[in-house]
Amino acid sequence: MEVVRRRSFSLPTMVVVLTCALLVMLPQVYSVRYIVGSRFGWSNSVNYTNWAKGKHFYNGDWLFFVYDRNQMNVLELNKTDYETCNTDHPLHNWTTGAGRDVVPLNVTKTYYFASGKGYCYGGMKVAIHVEKAPPPPKSAPVRSASSNLLTSLRGQILIPALFATAAVWDAFLLLW
Repeated sequence: MEVVRRRSFSLPTMVVVLTCALLVMLPQVYSVRYIVGSRFGWSNSVNYTNWAKGKHFYNGDWLFFVYDRNQMNVLELNKTDYETCNTDHPLHNWTTGAGRDVVPLNVTKTYYFASGKGYCYGGMKVAIHVEKAPPPPKSAPVRSASSNLLTSLRGQILIPALFATAAVWDAFLLLW
């Protein structure tokens, strides 16, 4: 008779894996990733002043620049160079060469981005004002503390933990 052994994972291993999954998920819950220019991307056919108007950019958000890597680039400039389209001395060159550049907005300030190679003069530039994140909204008074705790656990911990558990479980099933 052949004995078939299944791989089993100990409880501490599962707890560590779930904790890591939750920690990876938490920063994404509170930040927003903006595709600059929406469906048109970083191109000369978008008015970026209009695109940015009405949007609130907060510390921790991300900008995602999608463009033709053979023609354009993403440069961070100071205000004076931004206004005059002088791209000779950028503060930072975010161009990675893939045409898919991600810029973290991790400082509360106004960022100035432009494309060099003459495209700035055609309007490929955007100023992004980054604010501190607003405080979370105050919740309405709750009748009982136990239902408030249950709601908090369900919305902020239980549901993400459920998704993380499902993802980990699927990964373990693939290993078998």
